[in-house]
Amino acid sequence: MLLAVIIFVIAFTMTMTGRGGGNFYVITLALSGITMHHAATTGQFILIISSLSASFFFGKKRTISWKLFLIIGILTAVSAFFGGFLSELISGKALKYIFSFLLLIAATLMLRPVKERELIKKSRLNWEVKSGKHRFLIDVKLALPAIILSGFFAGMVGVSGGSFLVPLMVLACNVPMKIAVGTSTTMVSATAFMGFLGHTLSGHFDLRAAIPLAIAGAVGGILGSKTALKSKPKFLKLLFAITTFLAAVVMVLNAILTK
Repeated sequence: MLLAVIIFVIAFTMTMTGRGGGNFYVITLALSGITMHHAATTGQFILIISSLSASFFFGKKRTISWKLFLIIGILTAVSAFFGGFLSELISGKALKYIFSFLLLIAATLMLRPVKERELIKKSRLNWEVKSGKHRFLIDVKLALPAIILSGFFAGMVGVSGGSFLVPLMVLACNVPMKIAVGTSTTMVSATAFMGFLGHTLSGHFDLRAAIPLAIAGAVGGILGSKTALKSKPKFLKLLFAITTFLAAVVMVLNAILTK
C-alpha cells in the first residue's frame, strides 16, 4: 500500500511536468527490495500505463501536437541510438555526472522568464505547426541541433529524454507549455513501451505485482493531467525545474556513493 501511494505521487507530479518519471519509479521499486531487472520492467510498465492515461485527457483537450510527436520522436530516436552506441567510450560514473549536469542546465533554463508567444511571421527557416487553436512557428536552425543533441545525450545516459523534451519544445521550439507537457507525455509512453517489450521478452516481468502499482500510476497520471490543464504555465515551469533539480541531486549522490 505504501509503495502504491508513492507511485501515485510520482505519477501525479511527473505527469504535470511531462517527464514521465521512469527513473523515479525504478529507484523507488529497487529500494523496496525488488530486483533491478524486475524494477526496470515494472517501472516501464507503470510509466506506459500512467502516460497513456494522461495522454487520453491531453488528447481530448487538444494539447498534443502529433506533428511534433512524429518529427521530434523520429529525430531523437535516431540520435539516441548513436548516443547509446557511443556510451561505452565513457565510464558509468562519468555518464551519471554528465546526466546530472544536463539536468541542472534544463532546470535552470526553465526558470528563465520566457514569454510564450505564437509567431505569425513565416520564413524559410521557420516551420509552421498547428495544434488545436494554437498556431506557432519553430525556428528550425535553433530547434534541429537542440533536438539531435537532446536525443544523443538521452540515449547516452539511458533515459527516455522526458527531462529534455519539455525544455526543448518550450525554449527552442516556442511551443506553449501545456502542449509541450502533453506531447512529451505521449512521447515518453512510446519510448517506455519499446524498453518494456525488450525486458519482457527476457522474462523480467511479474504481472501480478505490476498491476496494482500500474493502477496507482494510472490514477496519478489522470489526476496529474487534469491538474496540469488547469494550472498556469508559470507554475508548471517552476514545478518542472524543482523536480529536475531533485533528479540531478539524486543522480550526483548515486554517482558519489557508487564505487
